[in-house]
Amino acid sequence: MTENRPVDSWLTDMDGVMVHEQSALPGAADFIAALQRAGRRFLVLTNNSIYTPRDLRARLLFSGIDLPEESIWTSALATAQFLSEQSPHGSAYVIGEAGLTSALHDAGFVLTESDPDYVVLGETRTYSFEAITRAIRLLERGAKFIATNPDATGPSAEGSLPATGSVAALITRATGREPYYVGKPNPLMMRSALNRLEAHSETTIMVGDRMDTDVIAGIEAGMRTILVLTGSTTRDRVGSFPYRPTMIKDSIADVVGLVQEFAAGDGGAES
Repeated sequence: MTENRPVDSWLTDMDGVMVHEQSALPGAADFIAALQRAGRRFLVLTNNSIYTPRDLRARLLFSGIDLPEESIWTSALATAQFLSEQSPHGSAYVIGEAGLTSALHDAGFVLTESDPDYVVLGETRTYSFEAITRAIRLLERGAKFIATNPDATGPSAEGSLPATGSVAALITRATGREPYYVGKPNPLMMRSALNRLEAHSETTIMVGDRMDTDVIAGIEAGMRTILVLTGSTTRDRVGSFPYRPTMIKDSIADVVGLVQEFAAGDGGAES
């Protein structure tokens, strides 16, 4: 990775970087506007598989961030792309919401409860014991196990909610079958985003709020990384990880000015 190469593409996490719950974080709208003015290629990433890009665009617009639908890349889209390459026109039993079912359907998958090729587990606010039981039995009959992301909990106004990783652990305990996780920190999601942008890792920066998903995924995909301190990882915890981001900034507001600066080729020094 050549750290003084100009940056022409940006990937950024959504929750904890751009928004918290449904409120835009300071500087988020300015960051997107700066990317658009500079003509930079970019994608906003999320491990949340509940919503379609169209849904997310509407939610972001309500919070004050005007983001094109095609600039959103979710773990559901990455999962659908991965499975379409592994098993074109395959079949799946899906536990999840419209973001995941729509992505798989658009990728040519048949959604079925009868002898599917895959059990695909995603995010939902209403995990059903009946659906989990059916997934367990299908895995026992030979279906392969895929999960959109390993996140154990998700945020809500009332506090943490069990998320895909927690439910996957339940299913694994019952079946002895570990899922293949497609979303962050799997660099597969980052590479699929780079491919979508037709970008190269050496000229791309990943911005995230979590060392254990965003930063490590960016590093493993060969990108420079910026950690912002508006989400999960606090500054005092950074030193406990065996790897470091290229830069640490207080918030996305502090990254706005770097868009033009890094385009000129000064994009590697820690500050």
